[in-house]
Amino acid sequence: MRRSRYPGPLTSPRRRVFARMVTHPNAPDDPGCRVLIVDDHPVFRRGLRDILDGEPWVREVHEASTAGEAEREAVFTAFDLVVMDIELPDHDGLIATRRIVRNSPRARILVLTMTEDQKVVIEALNSGASGYILKKSDPRDIVHALQTVLGGGLVLGPSVSTASLRALRAQDPHLDPPLDRLTLRERQILGLIAQGRTNSFIGRQLNVSEKTVRNQVSIIFTKLNVTDRLQAALLAREAGLQGPLTG
Repeated sequence: MRRSRYPGPLTSPRRRVFARMVTHPNAPDDPGCRVLIVDDHPVFRRGLRDILDGEPWVREVHEASTAGEAEREAVFTAFDLVVMDIELPDHDGLIATRRIVRNSPRARILVLTMTEDQKVVIEALNSGASGYILKKSDPRDIVHALQTVLGGGLVLGPSVSTASLRALRAQDPHLDPPLDRLTLRERQILGLIAQGRTNSFIGRQLNVSEKTVRNQVSIIFTKLNVTDRLQAALLAREAGLQGPLTG
């Protein structure tokens, strides 16, 4: 008897499922999607892995139980999707999200957590996540969210408040290509570049190191296909991303 693709709550015990090679249905020459599940609860990881194993667009599923392990995995494997929890044993998933986005800009990150704090939602998206939903969501909704994020979309679960949505809209105006490829944090940096700010100043404003800013600026240049700050600033100003001057 063929088992259901969605066997029930992710918190129920599941047998261990190993990654297998499949082909993405919409891209015959594409070997499929590599997924990393970051969560410190093995039962939850295995439940989600069991579901993803039944998806034809998934090539491999890897697991990490800590933020540090996830960051190391992302260095050696080119993941297309990362499913990130917030509360992890060593440090929180938002720090891991920022580090993975910085070092692996092609990876798309969906935060899947129990945390409903609206400030955390906004911080997650500012850190580079492309979606935020709760673990209590229906497994079908989780799979759909992953597919949406993989396709370049933004996913916000029903737990996200109206106030948070208003705050996100204020930070996230509609942008035309190639600016629409930037994360919220990258747009913030680009806006400060358009103001003529230095990497040192941007680091102080965003509470990150100057080296982190340099790395992010390099990623921005690559995404925008520009070679210097002037070209990037001109694109930002044309799109209205300059924003108010900061002190």
